[in-house]
Amino acid sequence: MDLKDKLLSSFLAFENTMDLNHPVHEVRSEAIKNFEEKGFPSKKEEAWKYTSLNSLQKVDFSIFPKQENTLEYKDIKKYFLHEIDTYKIVFVDGVYSSYLSETTHDVVDICLMSSAFSKPMFRPVLDVYFNKAASKDESLTTLNTAFCREGAYIYIPKNKMPKKPIQILHLATGNEAALMLQPRNLIVAEQNAEVQIIERHQSLTENEVFTNCVTEIFAAKDAIVDYYKVQNDNNNASLVDNTYISQKDSSVVRVHTFSFGGKLTRNNLNFYQDGERIDSTLKGVTILGEKQHVDHHTLVHHAQPNCESHQDYKGIFGERSTGVFNGKIVVDKIAQKTDAFQQNNNILISDKATINSKPQLEIFADDVKCSHGCTIGQLDEEALFYLRSRGIPKKEATALMMYAFANNVLESVRIPELKVRINKIIAGKLGVRVGFEL
Repeated sequence: MDLKDKLLSSFLAFENTMDLNHPVHEVRSEAIKNFEEKGFPSKKEEAWKYTSLNSLQKVDFSIFPKQENTLEYKDIKKYFLHEIDTYKIVFVDGVYSSYLSETTHDVVDICLMSSAFSKPMFRPVLDVYFNKAASKDESLTTLNTAFCREGAYIYIPKNKMPKKPIQILHLATGNEAALMLQPRNLIVAEQNAEVQIIERHQSLTENEVFTNCVTEIFAAKDAIVDYYKVQNDNNNASLVDNTYISQKDSSVVRVHTFSFGGKLTRNNLNFYQDGERIDSTLKGVTILGEKQHVDHHTLVHHAQPNCESHQDYKGIFGERSTGVFNGKIVVDKIAQKTDAFQQNNNILISDKATINSKPQLEIFADDVKCSHGCTIGQLDEEALFYLRSRGIPKKEATALMMYAFANNVLESVRIPELKVRINKIIAGKLGVRVGFEL
């Protein structure tokens, strides 16, 4: 039995554990029909031309964990941003860990999707937002929708802001020989609300882990959302992350993606601007080695006038690693005065590394300022020689140039402690100790 057939048969068992009278039941049922029709994406599809899921489909993944595993905070502390106080929503093998978490319903709701599904008090928010931004056609999104049960539920009411940032952490322990996880996150920031969120998926085992994650983010008028994705997993962990962002007038949403490890990582980041004076920021740093594979697919749809979007992705690829970037900007005819920028710069530090980059613009308006660009190359030998001539060893000189290359992405991180943490991860990836912070 291949993975698709196993998922389809497992849905029947999953459905029997759910409330069949709940409105989300119809959503799940429709979603599994869509997945059954479409199946897993293949390289025959243009959007998946450079990324194959064939190897994952041959693995006998457990769809539901058979037993819970408890973890001690001291053993996983390094995966938290523990330098500051934060709210924490922690899942171990897909199961919520109350021991490791800190949630709240004080002014804001920072809790679980399972609670939102089961308690009538959350129904008004779910009716308005759940599954409204997520694609009904993207097959892995529909698969996640069919099995959605657990994840982070974050609701920030009008004019409110949590007292501290929020961390969402998904841990896989290795209780199963191979485990598939399908977390579903819903983040809603109402008018003039503000929130900072850090998300991480971390495998603690050498066993295969495949995470199919979907996140919906809604930013109402004048809302501000800062979302940080930290991806630094082991070589048996694969992640497909579909994030959908819906923005209203004068809202600001910034998403930073730091991809430093994992067997296969696919980031689908979709921004939908439904209002004027909207600001969308998409930035990322990728540093890969070995046979790791990271694929960034971005979409910014400008549907109203007087809006901005800024994309800046930097990639450093060594050994036999592979990078993919496909960034698409769509400007509707009505979206005059749009200012859209997209840039993808890559450095290959190995002759066997590969990068496939495809920036795209589809512009139907005539009064816009839009640009895109892509560079692929190696380190500047003259600049490297200059640094070495000043007494800096080659390894450290190379690291300095790499840091300078990634600097304009890091400087926009608005949580200082996170910036320091990312700084240290980059130094570790480059194998150096650097006595300064970006």
